[in-house]
Amino acid sequence: MDIVVFGAGSLGSLVGGLLARAHDVTLVAREPHASVVAEDGLQISGSLEETTHPATRVDGADLEADLAVVTVKSYATENAARALATGTFEAALSLQNGMGNEEILAEHLSCPVLAGTATYGAILEEPGIVTCTGLGELVLGARDGGPSSVADRVGEAFSRAGLETTVSSSMPHRLWEKLAVNAAINPVTALADAPNGAVLEEPLRDLSRAAARETARLARANEVSLANREALAALESVATVTTANASSMRQDVRAGKRTEIDAINGYVCDRAARCGFEAPTNGTLATLVRVWERENVGAR
Repeated sequence: MDIVVFGAGSLGSLVGGLLARAHDVTLVAREPHASVVAEDGLQISGSLEETTHPATRVDGADLEADLAVVTVKSYATENAARALATGTFEAALSLQNGMGNEEILAEHLSCPVLAGTATYGAILEEPGIVTCTGLGELVLGARDGGPSSVADRVGEAFSRAGLETTVSSSMPHRLWEKLAVNAAINPVTALADAPNGAVLEEPLRDLSRAAARETARLARANEVSLANREALAALESVATVTTANASSMRQDVRAGKRTEIDAINGYVCDRAARCGFEAPTNGTLATLVRVWERENVGAR
């Protein structure tokens, strides 16, 4: 399968590098990462150890492939979609944080757009080197749920490359559950500058659990059956498996970069307001991160 990975940062580089074991892969990446990979290959270290040789591009326009895997930050989805729309693809898959990415991609692309989640841990250490900080799985399927022959083909291709992959017919539930976990872990660990496992203990435990419960309530208000106990169980499971990992938002804050707060806790607050109720914990977390961004990044 010919695969383009659009947004080869930490996760995109890891997924793309692993896919290159069995497929023709092109990473759309920034310099100097793109040049180093083109010249020396992509070195994968940590829980997985090998070097692969995907092709690289800096410009993501006018590409043609069987599949486009989108791994850009949520605030860059619109630009990614516009660039991908200049090319030709049989399918696209979002492996991004936050909500709403698939809808944006579908507005611009004529091919089927799949939804996906990833629990592999990844850090781009330096150009050409990505560390797998923890093994996980990819879950993908039709963004509105139900069976999908396209998802079946993509899942088989991912599995053939050695990626632990599940094709799901209940992606709306999976996405809301992931949102609850991200809303509970990302801003809390970013603001506290603590590893994921810190949310399992006080004083952060109650704060994280409150954010997850608010998100589950919002899911139910949007006709997705996500019980509080399910959201809390998912939170505990992810935090336990990734206990020593740094969340993506913590990595962004440490690097002085813009975060995905608007597509995670900000999304919860906005949608809750439309549904006629408040999400005070998510609101507080969103406000704190946005103030940090204003003072340290100048993104707003």
